Amino acid sequence: MTTTSARPDLNAFLSLGFRPLYIVGVLSALVSIGIWIFYPEWINAPFNALAWHAHEMLWGFIITIAVAFLLTASATWTGFNPLKGGPLAGVCLLWVVARIGYLAGGATAFWIAVIAETAFFGISAACLLRVMVKGKSKRNYGVPWLIAGLGVANLLFLQATLEGNYVLLMQRFDLGLIGMAVVALLIGRRVIPFFAMRMVPGLDIPMLVGSGHIQLAASVAAIVFGLLSLKLLMAIGLAIAGIIAIWQLLLWKPMAVLHKPMLWILYLGYGLMGIGLVVAAAHVTGWGSGVLARAATHVHIIGMGGFAVLIIGMLTRTALGHTGRPLALDTSMLASYWLMIASVVLRLAALWPSPYMLWLQQAAALAWMACMFLYLWRFTPILIRPRG
Repeated sequence: MTTTSARPDLNAFLSLGFRPLYIVGVLSALVSIGIWIFYPEWINAPFNALAWHAHEMLWGFIITIAVAFLLTASATWTGFNPLKGGPLAGVCLLWVVARIGYLAGGATAFWIAVIAETAFFGISAACLLRVMVKGKSKRNYGVPWLIAGLGVANLLFLQATLEGNYVLLMQRFDLGLIGMAVVALLIGRRVIPFFAMRMVPGLDIPMLVGSGHIQLAASVAAIVFGLLSLKLLMAIGLAIAGIIAIWQLLLWKPMAVLHKPMLWILYLGYGLMGIGLVVAAAHVTGWGSGVLARAATHVHIIGMGGFAVLIIGMLTRTALGHTGRPLALDTSMLASYWLMIASVVLRLAALWPSPYMLWLQQAAALAWMACMFLYLWRFTPILIRPRG
């Protein structure tokens, strides 16, 4: 597969949201983990190291990639491109300003970052809403509001950061995490069966629209009940959403895609997200014990096992598809999948008390960083050039 047959082209680079945002989002994920694990002293107030890490992984990486995907997919859904050229460059610049401001520290830099990041989410949501309405894509009218909601959750998290209230901080982080789960479940339920049936001849699997609506309602209810501090009802919503995800996965005939890494990586991420939501339900009610009682457990099952595994699969699949390349993995792309899986396994293993906790955490970070580096090395030449 040739990726350098054409010269880099700025117009091509800024033609769709996924091109610049995939690159900066993955670069942020690589750098942020390196700082968190190996140079936490670089993180400055008003953030403490844990709050900065949580924020940058969820809003700076995971939700950014989701926005990039939606800015791209919405052009296909509606026939209208929500952001391109100069406006897209401006939105990306806002995102970069936020990353620099949060890391720089100090009140002035922090508030500049808050304004820039809020504008990033606000503009992205508004542009998505504009094309949904213009293209009369009624089934997607809720998507821009989900992105706007994640922007609001970000502001609530940042407020808790300024207050230095750890309990409130984690509650609001969980709301952001569940909000992102709503988006990921919605996207996953739509694209996974579609991709699977296109790549596996003769495979016929259901789209599961009805259960998807129940899942969406349960997830949103969990957020509302979380805001109202109704923990038992929140846990029920989380459990329903997670169990439905696992049930959906089984109906999608997972054994039929084991020979297709570009598919099984998506199945794996979707399944782990379902498991993570069930574990989160147990944590909310206090029914978990030992490692399951720790907030870090469901956060990493959902955040790494769910979101990040799905993301590495979507980053490769959509980048190849939207740049006109064959949907085939080379050695480095497949290696990035295994590195991500290794990172998840090592990070979850590090949650168990042992003399090897720090070593396992560092090994997980190195595997994560290697995964992100491989993606940038392989895909940056593709993303800055015209369609193949």
